[in-house]
Amino acid sequence: MKRILLSLFALASITYAAAPAAPSGCVLVQPDNIHVTWKAYKTPEKIGVGGQFTAVKYTPISLEGKNFRELFVGSKVNIDTRKIDTGNPGRDKKLVTFFFGMMQTNTIEAKIVDIKRSDTHEKGKPRTGSLRVEITMNGKTQTVPMQYVYNKGKFDATGTIDLLNFAAGGALASINKACYDLHKGKTWSDVTIGFSTTVEATLCHTNIAKK
Repeated sequence: MKRILLSLFALASITYAAAPAAPSGCVLVQPDNIHVTWKAYKTPEKIGVGGQFTAVKYTPISLEGKNFRELFVGSKVNIDTRKIDTGNPGRDKKLVTFFFGMMQTNTIEAKIVDIKRSDTHEKGKPRTGSLRVEITMNGKTQTVPMQYVYNKGKFDATGTIDLLNFAAGGALASINKACYDLHKGKTWSDVTIGFSTTVEATLCHTNIAKK
């Protein structure tokens, strides 16, 4: 009898050890809005001029999930390029008229198609990773790599586009001509783009970096 009990105990121990670990129960929650910014560059010294789009429709694939992939991959934005804010109304009007107004449409569309975490993460440091965003502007679509940082509930992503890849050379020449003296004859084709949102981690031990 004793031998039978020991055998049953050993079997139970093996079964328990082979069972999958219980899930952390982590839930990530995001709002249904997003903040989209850019920084363009002027003059031979490459002085940056920042701005933001003020009419952005964000369509998240999900408002909550277990990881960033469930939250973001498949999420889309639709941007009205006639609604911008650079902190200078005169500059805003010129950009809308002589740059965005020279493009085929008044919208920019984007979709997050992939996201990956960094291979390493140092405890107590912000979490980082990369994502790929499919951007359609001026009738052209390009997949743009971006880098993200997640820290204290804020998710920030930045990347760089080349306007020439979107057939926007004419629009670039137009704004350069309209602002020739202010730009000293030079408006750069590379533009830094970014977006940010909040992601709240609940019911978990901040184990949120799974891709």
